[in-house]
Amino acid sequence: MTTPSDDLRTTPLTAPLGAVVPSSVPTHWYNLAADLPEPCPPALHPGTREPLGPEDLAPLFPMALIAQEVSTERWIEIPQAVREVYALWRPAPLVRALRLERALGTPARIYYKYEGVSPAGSHKPNTAVAQAYYNAVEGVTKLTTETGAGQWGASLALASALFGLECEVWQVRASYDSKPYRRMQMETYGATCHPSPSDLTAAGRAFLAQDPDTTGSLGMAISEAVEVAVGDPHTHYALGSVLNHVLLHQTVIGQEALAQLDALGETADVLFGCAGGGSNLGGLSFPFIGRNLREGTTTRVVACEPAACPSLTQGEYRYDFGDVAGLTPLLKMHTLGKDFVPPPIHAGGLRYHGMAPMVSHAKELGLLEAIAVEQDAAFAAGIEFARTEGIIPAPESTHAVAGALAHARAATTDEVIVIGLSGNGVLDLPAYHEFL
Repeated sequence: MTTPSDDLRTTPLTAPLGAVVPSSVPTHWYNLAADLPEPCPPALHPGTREPLGPEDLAPLFPMALIAQEVSTERWIEIPQAVREVYALWRPAPLVRALRLERALGTPARIYYKYEGVSPAGSHKPNTAVAQAYYNAVEGVTKLTTETGAGQWGASLALASALFGLECEVWQVRASYDSKPYRRMQMETYGATCHPSPSDLTAAGRAFLAQDPDTTGSLGMAISEAVEVAVGDPHTHYALGSVLNHVLLHQTVIGQEALAQLDALGETADVLFGCAGGGSNLGGLSFPFIGRNLREGTTTRVVACEPAACPSLTQGEYRYDFGDVAGLTPLLKMHTLGKDFVPPPIHAGGLRYHGMAPMVSHAKELGLLEAIAVEQDAAFAAGIEFARTEGIIPAPESTHAVAGALAHARAATTDEVIVIGLSGNGVLDLPAYHEFL
């Protein structure tokens, strides 16, 4: 396997199916574990409480992803088939927000890395495509998953269609009811989508028996998807955030942003990313944190989470289950507790009770910081961004926009601010309408 330097390495691709392929699709994913001053605490078996081995994860994930989950290699090569799909929308644009700067009257220079250009409308396909590919190679025929707002469910549905897999999704009831177009998007790609909790699984029936009117949670939906996956040898489970291999795949975002800023002669002073499970934030920030650790740069990273689900700012850093039923491994993370059921906020993708172990560990090491953003402030920022830059951000992304706008308004120097705009909000317009 070839090994790139610490700078982004790109090579041309052979154009698939007549596509025009840019020459700057990353060739490798970046693994922050290689540069951390202290290793991330291991995941534990839910029964024995001992560190997990590969055989413990085999019922859920293909061996290639299990190897990536525990890898400490700095660079992991991206398969050609995955890069060819990436080339449908990558590299994603890095845009100078000149109109927003003028509206704010700030001396800061604001850039946003826009992931809404993907076919599914968000950053989620960066890992969905990789996970579908590795499962297809291993002979799996079906994937199950959970989703909140539906960005992840739609992305896995797309990736499953591209690699010939069946896809079954459990969507948090609050979002299933309030965001019907994302469900339609999944079904258009060929997936089946159920509200969670459902009566299709033992876990779902138990949740409904306890509270028939529950609005659901990602922890509940994970329990249902995992239960179905472990009961069928031809089915695997796919997760859209939290785990190391998921954040690994998302680092194409930060690698591109670094290269794009370098090409402009710019250095990021501060990054703002929305934080729910951690995939968008980690994908954008980990390459910058890695450069900080290796080269002594000083880019600040600010995680912007919803005040209604504040795992980083108010949660405990401890081992906890990733799901409500306790079927998943124990992860050391910032958590509000597996039984936490957040209010049905519009940013459904940020309603997870815990934070990615790697993001949590980075915060404990002082490599990033976190703020909590109220929903009204987030939507107000999203509207201000839409009316200056033209893009309607996904409700999740508005939290990062809000953090950046507050920082830019207080800026007194021409510092460089980078916003991770994780997706578009064109299927979230009812939420904007309600706010207005």
